[in-house]
Amino acid sequence: MKWYSWCFFLSVVAVGPLRAAAPPHILFIAVDDLRPEFGAYGANYIKSPNLDRLARSGMTFKRAYCQQAVCSPSRTSLLTGVRPDTSKVWDLQTHFRTALPGVITLGQHFKSHGYFVQGMGKIFHGGFDDAPSWSVPWQASKGAAYGLLENQNASDVAPAGEGKPGARLPKAKRAQASGPRSRGPAFEAADVPDETFTDGKVATLAVQALGERSQHPEPFFLAVGFSKPHLPFVAPKKYWDLYDPATIKLAPNPFRAADAPDYAVLEGGELRNYRGIPDGSLSEDLARQLKHGYYAAISYMDAQLGRVLDELDRLGLSSRTIVVLWGDHGWKLGEHDAWCKHSNTENDTHAPLLLSVPGMKHVGGASDGLVEFVDIYPTLVDLAGLPQPAHLEGTSFRPLLEHPERAWKTAAFSQYPRGLDDGRKLMGYSMVTARYRFTAWVPRRDPNRIEALELYDHEVDPQENVNVAARPEMAGLVEQLSAQWRAGWKGARPAAAGK
Repeated sequence: MKWYSWCFFLSVVAVGPLRAAAPPHILFIAVDDLRPEFGAYGANYIKSPNLDRLARSGMTFKRAYCQQAVCSPSRTSLLTGVRPDTSKVWDLQTHFRTALPGVITLGQHFKSHGYFVQGMGKIFHGGFDDAPSWSVPWQASKGAAYGLLENQNASDVAPAGEGKPGARLPKAKRAQASGPRSRGPAFEAADVPDETFTDGKVATLAVQALGERSQHPEPFFLAVGFSKPHLPFVAPKKYWDLYDPATIKLAPNPFRAADAPDYAVLEGGELRNYRGIPDGSLSEDLARQLKHGYYAAISYMDAQLGRVLDELDRLGLSSRTIVVLWGDHGWKLGEHDAWCKHSNTENDTHAPLLLSVPGMKHVGGASDGLVEFVDIYPTLVDLAGLPQPAHLEGTSFRPLLEHPERAWKTAAFSQYPRGLDDGRKLMGYSMVTARYRFTAWVPRRDPNRIEALELYDHEVDPQENVNVAARPEMAGLVEQLSAQWRAGWKGARPAAAGK
């Protein structure tokens, strides 16, 4: 028995009944802009049979948080195992290897320990591949951005007949079409096949890859990235037809938080890149159309996930495969009179996380323990019986698989930068505890000075509608939470996490 087979033997014995003596396969599924709003999180009005099926075969983490609510920083943190202030990735332009040229990524670590590591679809941020992470070159399979020709021609992605469908236009043409409303519509329901769009093509690649890997003896780490429900909310019409728009409820709090800094939440510039989206507040009719499109896009992505899970079952690989699915951050659907992500709110930092492990004790269970996306790397390494890299800034939450109710982290940490109109540059550092969200806005050049504070009591204000940080009666609590925040993630680690 190879050393990694023996390590997995010990790992599975610790998690539950032994299902396989061989090392586990890893099916690693990333979903873009998926907020924790589907069946496994209590939203039974969302048609998500395959997400829910995965939850029933594993564990749902009810309180998982990303480290920064935007694509590249969040994915970088998860895939490198370090936080944004270590990776120096706070934007969509910086590659993590600029600051950390020698960092060992999650895929790279598995590859160096005998795994065949393959990636397809959106894993790293678009345009930021990382060749050392893969055993074979990462695969992109771009579908059309829209199903209707008139919409393809109205966007800054290549229409049919000009480059690969779904590819972005050449830089010169993009420059001419950049700015507000430069892209096509924010949503579309076209009567087209699933494989018209990227996620359908990525699912096909994943099914093919599973078939190929089933013929080889070595363990695999297969990373599959789905793009929806990212904007534009485009899905085949049959997924729109799953929902009655008259029953779609709008955000219960379409207003900014009282007494919060005006820069804490912005209206959502990303959405304003699309045709037909006005500045300022959206009408109820438009808001409902957008939510309808978001839900349809979830159901479309869910169907593609189902194809991959079906193939895993068909090939007899499920009993040996750890499956993890995560959405890279949350998303606002009109909450706080805003859309998209790009803030430290609960809507944006709280994200879905599902994990299924062969032989796990609490199949179909859930945990309210605070976990962070930076914890996913050490958790998968732990479950596979591999050594932990020294650079990791997260904690394996494997003990929660055995005891979902046990005390765990005392806080989870996120952050978001803001450039203000007057030239100031701030970083908002946010900490969520079992009851509170505490956010400190500090100047980038003077991190010891606090520009503004936010404090929300989730017990009485779960939607974060009233900032109570400045209230005199909260002074003691603010002092207590400030000390906890300054102690940072190291101070929030669970006691005896490895036991």
